Amino acid sequence: MSKQKTLKAPFSVIGIGLHTGEKATLTVNPAADNHGFKFQRVDVEGGPIINADADLVVDTSRSTTLEKNGVQIHTTEHILAALSGMEVDNALIQLDGAEVPIMDGSAYAFVEAINQVGIVEQEADKDYFVVTENLTYEDLERQTEMLLVPQDEFRLTVMVDYNSPTLGTQHAHMYHIGEFENEISKCRTFVFLRELEVLAKNGLIKGGDLDNAIVLVDEPLPQEKLDEIADLLGKPHIKVEDTGVLNNLTLHFQNEPARHKLLDIIGDLALVGKPIKGHVLAARPGHKGNVDVAKMIKKLIKQQRNAAPKFDLTKDPIYDINDIEKLLPHRYPFLLVDKIIEMDDTSIVGVKNVTLNEPQFTGHFPSNPVMPGVLMVESMAQCGGILALSSVEDPENYSTYFMKIDKVKFKRKVIPGDTIIFRLELLIPIRRGIVSMGGKGYVNGQLAVEAELMAQIVKEEKKTAKVAESVQ
Repeated sequence: MSKQKTLKAPFSVIGIGLHTGEKATLTVNPAADNHGFKFQRVDVEGGPIINADADLVVDTSRSTTLEKNGVQIHTTEHILAALSGMEVDNALIQLDGAEVPIMDGSAYAFVEAINQVGIVEQEADKDYFVVTENLTYEDLERQTEMLLVPQDEFRLTVMVDYNSPTLGTQHAHMYHIGEFENEISKCRTFVFLRELEVLAKNGLIKGGDLDNAIVLVDEPLPQEKLDEIADLLGKPHIKVEDTGVLNNLTLHFQNEPARHKLLDIIGDLALVGKPIKGHVLAARPGHKGNVDVAKMIKKLIKQQRNAAPKFDLTKDPIYDINDIEKLLPHRYPFLLVDKIIEMDDTSIVGVKNVTLNEPQFTGHFPSNPVMPGVLMVESMAQCGGILALSSVEDPENYSTYFMKIDKVKFKRKVIPGDTIIFRLELLIPIRRGIVSMGGKGYVNGQLAVEAELMAQIVKEEKKTAKVAESVQ
């Protein structure tokens, strides 16, 4: 498993916000395992924190804006792209203004700063969202299409087409996240000259400049109109005599606009809260589509969290019934686990086949056999006991005794013919023989029972020793 990462030390940059035109200092700090990305407005009383969360996005008109309790952070995508693209998982991003500095219109200034302070590996494993089946998104109004397909790493393919003879149709790709620094991070934001008037009249791009955006000219405008736009933006008058790149920049790549769209996708998908393993294919993407897909992924993560795990019941068990009898003291009719199919240091998966031959169904209930809830909890506990006893030498000399049962819930009826699959995880490491576990039992993919269990591992005297003492 890959480990989570954070910065070795904080870094700060100072710059102008693209849309607000306000100067701000951005400081990115190391953060603990599983912290994720969080923004903090240090210029606001109380220093409110806003999670980098797709569900907190309130505007995607020309950038991605987060808001919580009336406090906003504008243009979050480039700093998030830099962190995510450099495989940083945890950071606290402090800002003394409302908008992240635009710098040169790319993520490269942030990447340089990350490289200067360095990255450190943490203890926790990365928690990926893994694309296991094709996921589709379409916005007919914006002609945006996005497709996510299974892939063992994060891959991106982008197509942009704005019906512009200057831009044309462009494609860009990133085969793996290691390409981000050199192939993607330097690619700057772009805008069409014909869009500037509308943007300016809507109070946007107040910090826009020829140094922080690629301005594309696909149709020359009258000089009077150019002067009017310059006055709206508070910029010097310029002349435009031909189509192409207005500021005569040397593009980093012939397809730099398409690569910048790819950069934006990386930044916006960071709002999922997890790195992604999958291939994202996007046609005419924008911030709205990116954020919609991030929200779609978050919804799937929630569904997966509540769904039953998938288990392969056809593989050979780790422990069959004969192995289980060597670990547990229970015997018929109270041995209530049939096999163990998965186990590691902190979790276990066991199987209980429910049959009508079991004695409890004689009276529970006649003509309506129902597995008693208490026996389901006992069966779950026996699975947990196997995990606990497998951690000690000579497990046949130990027993486990209940100390506490908490948060027990029964979700559905269990009857003969059902197979209950129990999955238990340690809630805390085993200490001084005390075992705390959280467990769930599933039938046909549906949650049937859940509980938190506490037990103690106790070493017992061997029966043979007791017999010898009595003979003496």
